[in-house]
Amino acid sequence: MHNSECTLEENPVTERVVLAYSGGLDTSVAIGWIAEETGAEVIAVAVDVGQGGEDLDVIRKRALACGAVEAEVADAKDEFADEYCLPAIKANALYMDRYPLVSALSRPTIVKHLVAAAQKHGATTVAHGCTGKGNDQVRFEAGIVALAPGLKCIAPVRDYAMTRDKAIAFCEEKNLPIATTKKSPYSIDQNVFGRAVETGFLEDIWNAPIEDIYEYTSNPAEAREADEVIITFKEGVPVAVDGKPVTVLQAIQQLNERAGAQGIGRIDMVEDRLVGIKSREVYEAPGAIALITAHQELENVTVERELARYKRQVEQRWGELVYDGQWFSPLKRALDGFINEANQHVNGDIRMTLHGGRAVVTGRRSESSLYDFNLATYDTGDSFDQAAAKGFIDIYSLSSKIAAQRQLQA
Repeated sequence: MHNSECTLEENPVTERVVLAYSGGLDTSVAIGWIAEETGAEVIAVAVDVGQGGEDLDVIRKRALACGAVEAEVADAKDEFADEYCLPAIKANALYMDRYPLVSALSRPTIVKHLVAAAQKHGATTVAHGCTGKGNDQVRFEAGIVALAPGLKCIAPVRDYAMTRDKAIAFCEEKNLPIATTKKSPYSIDQNVFGRAVETGFLEDIWNAPIEDIYEYTSNPAEAREADEVIITFKEGVPVAVDGKPVTVLQAIQQLNERAGAQGIGRIDMVEDRLVGIKSREVYEAPGAIALITAHQELENVTVERELARYKRQVEQRWGELVYDGQWFSPLKRALDGFINEANQHVNGDIRMTLHGGRAVVTGRRSESSLYDFNLATYDTGDSFDQAAAKGFIDIYSLSSKIAAQRQLQA
């Protein structure tokens, strides 16, 4: 291990690289690969954003056994939920109107921990395991330079041609303590907000997904009893499920389980990647879809019309920025301020029926409601001044009327 007590003459300062570490084959091999390619010491950093799998301490020990001089692990599940997933819920963020930004949200969370580790350990470079044609390389590197402009970024797969075959050979040559089993035909990324599956037979966009690829959701076609849930929001934040207080993380976890059991949140789409290609992706995001559906409906009840109309434009741009790796950009931060202000009165309860792959809103109540029964009713007690409508229509349609008269005279 590097001894910081050594003098410069005894041991010249060695460059240090912080590596985003998952514990899998590719990033385990990357530790030694980077050391050989650059001569640098490698510090492995693993961040738990609710992806499940192995214990963090097991992952930490594996990184050290694979040659890392330091290994840090961070339980960032609550941080991820509060600081990254919650803004997406408030923004009703659905890239291309469908994708709730599962992977795009986790990258800035991980980036923040990578940069902190680089500053702590005096590293000059941050490394990640992304390829050269995906979105994640951009999300990592744009985020890193936004937080620490002086840091350099490398990607062994992209920059040093670390193919899967070479990684397996390197692992066997060095006797690294990690299995080199045949790779899954799919590329999978998951966290508490959802799960993404790509490659393999899915690359033929005519092929339908098979049940084997799903883990977060049950088959929505299977017969089962419907599940009714009430979600309570305060200023756009989910604070209770069925009347029981929850953290944001707990709200996502509980809805993952309940909506997932009903097959909710399956998305099969061809999306526009940042790098300019189209990619077929299959997602599972039961909690995210249920929470965004509920939040959208509560906004319909509590947000004034013009603000709601404009917010929908902001939501689309916000989602594009996050998808494109611009989480830490000035525009994204400014839009956050607008979205938080727009959520000021998003308070109340939404009742939903979870069944057959759909989360269907069946009830709404809010002390901040803009819905006025006496104005809306067509029965006795109607307080709407219908006599005012004729003059309103005359003025509202006046410009069109004048233009039509000109057209007739032409």
